[in-house]
Amino acid sequence: PHTVPLPPDPVMQGRIDADFRSIDLAVGGPGHAFAFCRKHKVEKCQGCNLDFTALNQISKILVTNPNLRCPPPPNVVQQKLSQAVTNTKDEGNKLYKLKNCKGALAKYNLAANIAAQRPPWESSAVLREELSTVISNRSTTLFELGDYLGALADAETVITVRRDWPKGHFRKAKALLGLGRLQEAQEAISLGLQFEPNN
Repeated sequence: PHTVPLPPDPVMQGRIDADFRSIDLAVGGPGHAFAFCRKHKVEKCQGCNLDFTALNQISKILVTNPNLRCPPPPNVVQQKLSQAVTNTKDEGNKLYKLKNCKGALAKYNLAANIAAQRPPWESSAVLREELSTVISNRSTTLFELGDYLGALADAETVITVRRDWPKGHFRKAKALLGLGRLQEAQEAISLGLQFEPNN
């Protein structure tokens, strides 16, 4: 026996209709699975106020993983990816301890790139944890290489991703000291200590 679907909730349908706008898009790429602005043939078009980046990211994951019929629940974490991030970061830590900062920097860059490959449906907490640790280590490595501006940029990224982690504020203060910006360094330390006063 066939069941007749219930009509949509009129209030919900009204909200959907109010938000709906027709978009003139083109499809292309492998399997014609990627969306682009039809007029300018780009993924992110400022002129037409269109951004298909997130949609194409999901599409790429689904195209390159044909056995993945639908995204798994967000509490499922790719252990192989986490292990790859950890192993690469640990290799960087070993090189850093051996005073091979350029080698460590390469490993931290690789670990950050691996972490950034995490699918968008996984818990963002995992990505925040992995990225903040790797970028924090990269910040201190850049500091040791004399790239204080790069160290500051990474420290700012760590704070953006994980504001309540004192280590990010410490890295920022250290980079600011390297740049000779003592007052700002003191402010960064003070802010970090608010999250962990006994540190």
